[in-house]
Amino acid sequence: RDPEAWWAKQAEALDWFEKWDTVLDESNAPFYRWFTGGKLNASYNALDRHVEAGRGDRVAFHWRGEEGEELDVTYADLLSDVKRLANVLRGRGIRPGDVVGIYLPMIPQVAVAMLACARIGAPHNVVFGGFSPDAVKERMEFSEAKALITVDQARRKGKAADIKPAVDAFLDEVPSIGTVVVVRNTGADVDMQEGRDLFYDEAIEAASDDSPAEPLDAEHPLFVLYTSGSTAKPKGILHTTGGYLTGVAWTHKYVFDLKPDEDVFWCSADVGWVTGHSYIVYGPLMNGVTSVMYEGAPDYPHKGIWWELVERYGVTVFYTAPTAIRACIKWGVEHPQKHDLSSLRLLGTVGEPINPKAWLWYWKVIGGERCP
Repeated sequence: RDPEAWWAKQAEALDWFEKWDTVLDESNAPFYRWFTGGKLNASYNALDRHVEAGRGDRVAFHWRGEEGEELDVTYADLLSDVKRLANVLRGRGIRPGDVVGIYLPMIPQVAVAMLACARIGAPHNVVFGGFSPDAVKERMEFSEAKALITVDQARRKGKAADIKPAVDAFLDEVPSIGTVVVVRNTGADVDMQEGRDLFYDEAIEAASDDSPAEPLDAEHPLFVLYTSGSTAKPKGILHTTGGYLTGVAWTHKYVFDLKPDEDVFWCSADVGWVTGHSYIVYGPLMNGVTSVMYEGAPDYPHKGIWWELVERYGVTVFYTAPTAIRACIKWGVEHPQKHDLSSLRLLGTVGEPINPKAWLWYWKVIGGERCP
């Protein structure tokens, strides 16, 4: 009956530095503006407010590495690293509105990088870790990125791919990039250009953790994300702060019937897609829930790894793609049947419409005919 009043109520679930004047400005349709006059910060909403409310010890991510490494990252841990990386970027001259590229695998530093950018008002441009260096170059050129956060090597199914050398090969052709932050993922030796390149661990260790979140206009750009470019030149889709955060916090909370004090949420997407932005990073952290982040492929080191992790971490809400479900069907029911999946209470799929056969298998085999 009253959509504006309703969305205003959802926006009040976020912390605002300054309240908005207008819920929805339609004067330049179809370029709508949400919560104009309001000021907020995505990083503050994802982290500071939970820590200030005494929930700093809550696990934000149960991270599992491809070779079985485990790390529990709390909200307080995440906030400390985000503040430090934000100061590193500020110290390198990154200002509100400057684009920062992120080309990282599914490791905790990818969330740190996104939230550090959001903290200082630098729109992030995340490139899916499976894309080629040429795709990274193209997206950095289009967005005129000032910095790039990347990795020495990325792991996939037991092999390591050289990422930093591949990035180095095009950096001279992208003159806007003046800073490259390198996460030591495998510890491989990489060339570092003096004055431009920094190791992530050294840089954040040396940085202060006194790092206030910038109060940003509700319409300040939060991120740009490029389409895959499979049919034409990649197109950059820009999301602004207030409307996007209100939307993802609301959908994550209500579509998934979220119980932040009890649930363990797992979105199996990669953070390089909008699903990953919304339901690995922003949605779950806005709502203060514990999530799972897995570095590897769904069939490595074995075809039952997902179901092993559901049992290991007591996952209650699982969100994946129909394509992945069809792969699991092909691999056989023996893999999920080896594991106790009784913690699950809700299943979701995303990315394309689900076909009846995949839905039935998911509902019966994974959900035990009890999970909507």
